[in-house]
Amino acid sequence: MPVNIPPLQPEQLLPIDGITLGTAEAGIKKTDRKDLLVMLLDENTKVAGVFTQNRFCAAPVIVAKQHLAQSSIRALLVNTGNANAGTGEAGIQHTREICAALAELLGCAAQQVLPFSTGVIMEPLPVEKIVTGLPAAIDDCKRDNWFSAAQAIMTTDIVPKAASRQVHMDGKTITITGIAKGSGMIRPNMATMLGFIATDAVINQALLQDMVRHVADHSFNRITVDGDTSTNDALIVLATGKAGHREITRQDSAEFGQLQRAVTDVAAELAKMIVRDGEGATKFITVQVDAGKNIDECTQVAYAIAHSPLIKTAFFASDPNLGRILAAIGYAGIQDLDVSSIQLYLDDVLVAEKGGRASHYREEDGQRVMNQSEITVRVVLNRGSASTTVWTCDFSYDYVRINASYRS
Repeated sequence: MPVNIPPLQPEQLLPIDGITLGTAEAGIKKTDRKDLLVMLLDENTKVAGVFTQNRFCAAPVIVAKQHLAQSSIRALLVNTGNANAGTGEAGIQHTREICAALAELLGCAAQQVLPFSTGVIMEPLPVEKIVTGLPAAIDDCKRDNWFSAAQAIMTTDIVPKAASRQVHMDGKTITITGIAKGSGMIRPNMATMLGFIATDAVINQALLQDMVRHVADHSFNRITVDGDTSTNDALIVLATGKAGHREITRQDSAEFGQLQRAVTDVAAELAKMIVRDGEGATKFITVQVDAGKNIDECTQVAYAIAHSPLIKTAFFASDPNLGRILAAIGYAGIQDLDVSSIQLYLDDVLVAEKGGRASHYREEDGQRVMNQSEITVRVVLNRGSASTTVWTCDFSYDYVRINASYRS
């Protein structure tokens, strides 16, 4: 079961003026489940995004990047059950067909539709099922449908992932609501499996694009479940401009900073939910690396720990076999690392220093922490002032079971 995710109630999710959402059961992979989402955007909604850097990126990623570069976007179209990745030119054509079908129903250009897919790779997209399901999704569109939308984009997720925030600016209330999906194949290199965050803030396009990169780097680019970067990752941030405050036009303004922090908070909450709902996860693990020379080396160390199957299985077993963490720090790739200067903590317990076991460390203290469902691993490199944090989970038997039977 997911690690300490409170039950999500539909009324917790705040509507965004200028956006409606509708879902349908198209039977793409399984019957009797929502697997199609349409998001309709009012005219002049600003749209910014970042996408997977996997070179085998999916057809919808290719098409979405093209459309985003050349059009004012009026709709997002998301299907689950089929990734439309590894499908060659036919996959791109299929993506364009479903965009054209939705555009015809909406009375807009096909280039004004952004497509997104998630599911099984190397299977042809069931275009007819998606096209047939579009009218029902459009008929279902309403402002307060964010909970249903979060359900519709799930694959191996156990729980829907969504969050809302409000901030006050220029005498106006600004609302932010986001949804995300992801549970396995999680080691984003830009964003998450799929994430959509919307706000009614008034901000120009260039600043919104700057913001989405920052948001990704401080949330979805700091999580890992299994170290696999998906072919379909995308994070989209929408700004409808309906809040009525003065337009944010300067990156160095207090208003930009306030909005960016709020959007990042929503994204970080969604990203942590993905880790908490990681396939088979029983532990939520924060890996914090402090006192590095720069962010890059801190990130190297953090991911070396977070990706290690040996470390992740030890956490599942609640086994304080913490020499595995020292080994991961050592192979992280820092060539001039002085291991005698490093300190390793498990929560508040000093485990290692001066190149070996801390003199006051006791196995029972490590065991106490390892028995918890939430654990912090803290590495102090003592090389500078940089730091970073990565969130991950353990590896259980269920991770193997889920992925061994993914297509069945």
